[in-house]
Amino acid sequence: MDLAVVDLSRLQFALTALYHFLFVPLTLGLSFMLVIMESIYVMTRRPIWRTITRFWGTLFGINFVLGVATGITMEFQFGMNWSYYSHYVGDIFGAPLAIEGLMAFFLEATFVGLMFFGWDKLKPSAHLLVTFMVALGTNLSAVWILIANGWMQNPVGAAFNPDSMRMEVTDFMAVIFNPVAQAKFVHTVSAGYVCASVFVLGVSAFYLLRGKHVGFAKRSMTVASAFGLAASLSVVVLGDQSGYALTDNQKMKLAALEAMWHTEPAPAGLTLIGIPSMKDRETHYGVHVPWIMGLIATRTIDKPVEGIFELVATAEDRIESGVIAYDALEKVKANPADPVARGVFETHRRDLGYGLLLKRHVADPRMASPELIKQTAWETVPNVPALFWSFRIMAGIGMFMILFFATAFFLCTVRKHDTRWFLRLAVLMIPLPWVAIEFGWILAEFGRQPWAVEGVLPTFLGASSLTVGQVWATIIGFTLIYGVLAVIEVRLMLAAIQHGPENGAPEAEPIAPAGAPNPFQAVAAE
Repeated sequence: MDLAVVDLSRLQFALTALYHFLFVPLTLGLSFMLVIMESIYVMTRRPIWRTITRFWGTLFGINFVLGVATGITMEFQFGMNWSYYSHYVGDIFGAPLAIEGLMAFFLEATFVGLMFFGWDKLKPSAHLLVTFMVALGTNLSAVWILIANGWMQNPVGAAFNPDSMRMEVTDFMAVIFNPVAQAKFVHTVSAGYVCASVFVLGVSAFYLLRGKHVGFAKRSMTVASAFGLAASLSVVVLGDQSGYALTDNQKMKLAALEAMWHTEPAPAGLTLIGIPSMKDRETHYGVHVPWIMGLIATRTIDKPVEGIFELVATAEDRIESGVIAYDALEKVKANPADPVARGVFETHRRDLGYGLLLKRHVADPRMASPELIKQTAWETVPNVPALFWSFRIMAGIGMFMILFFATAFFLCTVRKHDTRWFLRLAVLMIPLPWVAIEFGWILAEFGRQPWAVEGVLPTFLGASSLTVGQVWATIIGFTLIYGVLAVIEVRLMLAAIQHGPENGAPEAEPIAPAGAPNPFQAVAAE
């Protein structure tokens, strides 16, 4: 395999995935915010809440279409650019994606038309049910996609079959209830809720700064502040759960994102900031916080957290075991009835993927020298500086979001929606959750390297037999097409925001009657 093809295929998938993930979080969050807004309309029958729901529903629709278009492209890439990956693990990886299409996508695709065109044809309660089904379908799509992705991070419920030379499902329920997939789902969905809340709050602040659609904007801001505060708190708590899941399933990723070169004795400390060096294999000018890493990774203060050097030593042992598995597998291929070879393979089968890492350097892993095995063991370490800073940017923005939404919720509670310094900040904040989300996705996927499937299939073995020119052609093509789609998306969104809500939402209607005890009672009273 030409490694230039592998790197370009990775670049293409990274570009399309990061681009697609610009639309997914907003879709996830807006869908349930629409349910909240329309629920208030159904309970109060106040026309302004219908106007609010339809306006944000329009922006949801624009974003939804672009998300679907870019998502379909990503699925085709598994066959186009990663054909051996699809062959090797397709029995497991393909099942959740198929269920996502048959269950979740069909669900949201069926009801999304009713949501947009059924306002005057359905009863308010029936239309609310339709909106809820769209939100449910959207979030169920995330469930199944992240089950597939979670399996790549922690390949449970599957085993290699030496007769078919492929990975096969052994326990589908284990695949579904994979702890890594569960942690990724709740963390990703909560991040989407934060993203949508910032978007709604920022656009509402824009209207308030211009003195337009005041009643509409204040109500939208109230909903966004409450929803966003709950979501931002969830992101931090559930992100902590994701860190705990790494302790048992992806120790190298955890050590890399913390730039933990050596095992931290209990109680393990956390490097708050520093300058990691892959060349020196240490972190310069590190500022350490005691105990925190132990609490995050082990939920205790009496267990150590393994470092990169110790994990590399483990990887070296597993590569040596993987070479034995590879040798036994070759003997089984030559003589399927050889019981001795099968017995040896069964003993070392869990390390076969580590043996395959050597194929990056030699055609036959059995020919690898001890020096090459040591070198390859260090190749299991992802880019530490990239993970270290990606995590800190993501986590830093997440912590700031809590403060931001707490302030927003307080201002809405005391009906100080027109606090201009905060309104300006809210507009400037709009891009920030996307920055955190993209860095989070980089952390999740880049941190898995050099594996396409953790411990099972090295990334370089999963690519298709393409030429450099072919991959470059598709990269350029996707970039041009996605560039055009980005311009269309931004122009449509800006045009909808510039136009504002239909039928002219009340310009200066107060957010709550005097003496309202909290914003929820206020919006319900209206």
